[in-house]
Amino acid sequence: MPFIPLTTAAELPGPDEAKEFPCGEKMICVANVNGVISAMDNVCLHRGGPLGQGMIENGKVVCPWHGWAWDPKTGEAANSPGVKVAVYPVQVEGGAVMIDLG
Repeated sequence: MPFIPLTTAAELPGPDEAKEFPCGEKMICVANVNGVISAMDNVCLHRGGPLGQGMIENGKVVCPWHGWAWDPKTGEAANSPGVKVAVYPVQVEGGAVMIDLG
């Protein structure tokens, strides 16, 4: 699947922040960890919390509902190895942020 528009570079989260963005029928969590932008499913697998409304702690996206932490590079749960949310490639082209949901 080709890269499709997600948002603008100006809308990306600041350093050590996460934000959520709609993309088709999905909501995507975009995280900025030490200047590295990553994208993953926005739904925490623990109880369905919105990851993009969480915070970054120790390089992980922390769900605001119950504190489950997720690695934004691999999608793996910090406290439950093997449990993963989907991660997606992102790229910035000019002022556009593109995502591959394939």
